[in-house]
Amino acid sequence: MSEYVVDVKPSARRTNGAVGRLIQQAGSRHRFDGRADAEAWAAGLSAQGESTVWIRTANPDDRSDADAYLIGRRSWGVGSDSGASSDVAPDSGSEQAALDGDARS
Repeated sequence: MSEYVVDVKPSARRTNGAVGRLIQQAGSRHRFDGRADAEAWAAGLSAQGESTVWIRTANPDDRSDADAYLIGRRSWGVGSDSGASSDVAPDSGSEQAALDGDARS
């Protein structure tokens, strides 16, 4: 069985403290027996850190020899009083109205 190589992207390091600590200890490239092992590793890091990180297959035209990347994204609303969290920024509607040509904002 060939190894499955995962490179940690800066987005994962910035959004999840457990990933940052891991990079300091073990570097930003990790090898697994397969994708399932890499996804289990990502799930464990998500449980330890402040936000979710996940495995994304490398782009076919990527010149890296990595099979996949560990990536992350900040969630809007984290730490807010409402306790709600979403991957999409709240929309006041004014931006869409401007795009639709509605000047009433």
